[in-house]
Amino acid sequence: MAPSVFVRSPAVSARPWQAYLLIGIGLVFLTAIVLLPLVVVFWEALREGLAAYWQGIQQPEALHAIRLTLLITAVAIPLNTLFGVAIAWVLVRQSFPGQAIVLALLDLPLSISPVVAGFMLILLYSPQIGWLADWVNRWDLKIVFATPGLVLTVMFVTIPFVAREVFPVLQTLSREDEEAAQSLGATTWQTFWRVTLPMIRPALLYGIILSTARAIGEFGAVSVVSGKIIGSTNTLTLHVERVYLEYQATAAFACASLLAIVALLTLVLQHWIQQQPSSAAKNRQR
Repeated sequence: MAPSVFVRSPAVSARPWQAYLLIGIGLVFLTAIVLLPLVVVFWEALREGLAAYWQGIQQPEALHAIRLTLLITAVAIPLNTLFGVAIAWVLVRQSFPGQAIVLALLDLPLSISPVVAGFMLILLYSPQIGWLADWVNRWDLKIVFATPGLVLTVMFVTIPFVAREVFPVLQTLSREDEEAAQSLGATTWQTFWRVTLPMIRPALLYGIILSTARAIGEFGAVSVVSGKIIGSTNTLTLHVERVYLEYQATAAFACASLLAIVALLTLVLQHWIQQQPSSAAKNRQR
């Protein structure tokens, strides 16, 4: 009789407890660092009942903070999506001096502290000390301590995500389909819309989801630029900090649970996108 081809590794068969020990340590670490704090947020939010939970969310200041956060996200994410796709396409399809510098600058918002990013915008647009103070005062622009400043701040901290997700996918795509479409008379826009976009759609959606989650949960940069004006520039994260410092624990955890739900939805959507076959894989299957 021929020997079986399924031979267990001697190390694994002799010492299986090592593998279980490592798995156990990893699970304990994730439970203590990730799962337990998440459970505590929802527990504290619902501890006094649903009535108190909804009351904490439906405070006028909380509703304004939610609307302001959604407004900022609705403006910043589409703009960064357009820019991210455009810069990724240019970096892959074109060659120009300083290309490596542009690519490195995309990582700057990820490496710099959000608080520093907020101070950078103040040094630029403050009507008192900003480098562009003369221009801001001449046109009577309200940027710092106003909604435009919050939009610029969120755009700064979320600008790398779409570009960094789309860039490697474009690098791996063959240009044969694009060249074939152009040879048949398609314009550059038609080629991108009907050929390139379906290929990069999963990466694009992934980048948009990451950008949205970061925009909604941003704290450090907006805390500097906003001025924390209640009912004017207080975003949801800043509202959570304020009501918690005022000993309104239920309201703070209720609003924080909304941010936790956004994080959970982000994980679900990321998993869903990863399970979807790309257009290139579909074409190979055909």
